[in-house]
Amino acid sequence: MKQIIKAALPPAVLFVVVILSWHYIVVEFGIKAFLVPKPFGVLQAALEIRSELLTAIGLTAAAALCGFVSSVLIGSLTACVFSQSRVIRSSCYPYAIFLQTVPIVAVAPIIVVWFGAGFHSIVLVSFMISLFPIVTNVTAGMLSVDPDLLDLFRLYRASRWQVLWKLRLPHSVPFLVAGARTSSGMAVVGAIVGEFFAGNLAERHGLGYVILQGQQFNTAKLFAAVIASTLLGIAIFGASTLVGLTILRRWSDPKGQDHTGT
Repeated sequence: MKQIIKAALPPAVLFVVVILSWHYIVVEFGIKAFLVPKPFGVLQAALEIRSELLTAIGLTAAAALCGFVSSVLIGSLTACVFSQSRVIRSSCYPYAIFLQTVPIVAVAPIIVVWFGAGFHSIVLVSFMISLFPIVTNVTAGMLSVDPDLLDLFRLYRASRWQVLWKLRLPHSVPFLVAGARTSSGMAVVGAIVGEFFAGNLAERHGLGYVILQGQQFNTAKLFAAVIASTLLGIAIFGASTLVGLTILRRWSDPKGQDHTGT
């Protein structure tokens, strides 16, 4: 409990300082509410649209989690294929880099044209933007295995499948956890960007749509939606970090023996 308080206290103090500074600057310099609202105004706007905001948070969270989980599964499978063939890796890896470097804002409208508006397109955008860190990290983990361990497996005439399952995959787990932490935040960004384009025509709207509406009509509502998006990203990042740390703790043997039992 003390560790939790110790970890949470500095960010909480900083949050209070930021809120107080925000209020002071707005009041002291007489900034108009349509430019920068007061913190209380943002809170009031959030309470006024709380039903819409909670629904939007739920939809965006669902899309981000679906995209994130899909990126972990497909990214890990892709990394397995890359680790087994240098030809496939050298042929396909540049396209993985290309997928990451293309601005998602430019790709999202194409996805809407091809797959239509709605939840599935938002998930696809989230998946695309969160895939690359998984592929790169897991591939790096599988290829950075100790050569002596590979020689040992060859000495015992282990099959390619056994080397993958009992050596490369276990060795890549810490890399997967690191990649998942990066992808979790990017998945939220991808979901919101997807909602800018694919969410406008859907029956129910996520945070991306609320942000667009706030930008046009209500700055306080815009701030409330942006803060909600930030908190959602922090929550998903924190959850993925907690799960990753739990996996790593259970993956490591406190006696110093490896997890394969060999």
